[in-house]
Amino acid sequence: MAVVSLRLLFLLSAILIPIQASALLPYLFPPTCNNNSGNYTSNSTYKTNLNQVLSSLYSNTTIDYGFYYSSYGQNPDKVYAIGLCRGDINPDDCRGCLKNSSTLLTQDCPNQKEAVGWCDQCMLRYSNSSIFGIMDTSFHVLVCDMQNVSANYLAQFNDDVNILLNNLKSEAAAGASLRKYAAGSAITTDFKKIYALVQCTPDLSEQNCVNCLLSAIATVPNYCAGKVGRIVVLTSCSIRYDDHSFFDSTTAPSSTNTTTSLWNPSNTLRTVIIVVVASVAFVVLIVSICICVYLRESSPREKAAESK
Repeated sequence: MAVVSLRLLFLLSAILIPIQASALLPYLFPPTCNNNSGNYTSNSTYKTNLNQVLSSLYSNTTIDYGFYYSSYGQNPDKVYAIGLCRGDINPDDCRGCLKNSSTLLTQDCPNQKEAVGWCDQCMLRYSNSSIFGIMDTSFHVLVCDMQNVSANYLAQFNDDVNILLNNLKSEAAAGASLRKYAAGSAITTDFKKIYALVQCTPDLSEQNCVNCLLSAIATVPNYCAGKVGRIVVLTSCSIRYDDHSFFDSTTAPSSTNTTTSLWNPSNTLRTVIIVVVASVAFVVLIVSICICVYLRESSPREKAAESK
């Protein structure tokens, strides 16, 4: 499992984005090269088929949902590939990310017949066996934010995050065969906002998408406990949340960007405080009005008395 600081991830993104025009965007997570599925040589039929299937993914101009599946060749040299872009990425950036990923993944895994890699914007996976419609949670990448949640709100923050993620999980899993993605935000009980995104490869069934996302949500090791942000990437799905917006709500037509309130009904103290503050403000307002009325009425009387 790869573990990275979320703040470091954002810093690397900020540094690397301006130079994308002149250099390939590197993987933010180390790719996985599967040595158990066999190897190929540079002049083999498998290599030729791999080049063909990868080029068909990023050159595809007819599908704008960010999910691409293709296969090419005949057994035993047939190659299967899946490309998945983050649900808020536009089609041009999606194809550009997959093109970069095709070059990088074959460089980092130069002989392995099966490999998977994740950039910030897309995932690329290929294999010498069929991978379509099969849930795979074997590839784990975990990114933790370095910022801690206040101890006073930690338990409720965790509850709020889980509620939001589970709501988005259900929405994403119910998505169509080309998109299983949902994103949204919620106001937590400490008056802060959290943003979250969940996604499955759309070839999964609704139940398999649910199961994959449940596995991702449950991945909270000790070194991630109490952090304000987390990314969990499995081969077939991923989740991400943080205390600031990180997705484009205007790009993906099926994404959710509604803000929901996650108030805990048992948190009566907060309700009492709000009521008390409102009551005090009301009293102050009434007193202020009375003083103004009194001064306005008393002023003419004082002037009349002085003139006498």
